[in-house]
Amino acid sequence: MRNIPPFWKLVYSIFFGLIVGIGTYNFIASNAISYLSDSPSTCVNCHVMNTHYSSWAHSSHRRVTTCNDCHVPQDNFIYKWLFKAEDGIRHATIFTLRAEPQVIEIKHSGKLAVQQNCIRCHEKLIENVSLMTHQNPEKDQFENRFCWHCHREQPHKRVNSLASSPNAFIEKP
Repeated sequence: MRNIPPFWKLVYSIFFGLIVGIGTYNFIASNAISYLSDSPSTCVNCHVMNTHYSSWAHSSHRRVTTCNDCHVPQDNFIYKWLFKAEDGIRHATIFTLRAEPQVIEIKHSGKLAVQQNCIRCHEKLIENVSLMTHQNPEKDQFENRFCWHCHREQPHKRVNSLASSPNAFIEKP
């Protein structure tokens, strides 16, 4: 820094200050610290999750689970946080770019996490998980089934889009 002319020191300082200021503003405006928790109210920081939050809040799962209990892997502490970080960055990018789809669909990695968490919580009720395949006569093969193929009303009812319950009442716990 000694060999840098005073003018460039000022330019670098202003540039560094702008980067830190914009980063701090985004951190505060996005309520980023809330994503470190498992609070379900975090999921409605983005308005697109209102219907999913509302349907969960009126379900029997509300008393015993949070969003992360079902949607984030629970088998390994490090994997849980890596999954949350990857998912969070993807969600933040989509929301920042205003690229939210009208119909929200869970990604494959999310489906696998939810399936494993269904089994983890309900393992005493499941007699034979190997029965979770069925034969598709059109394709003449067996296909894997997820718990929600039969239990599609749990816990989000049939919520699929922003328009499915436009006046969803959001009551944060």
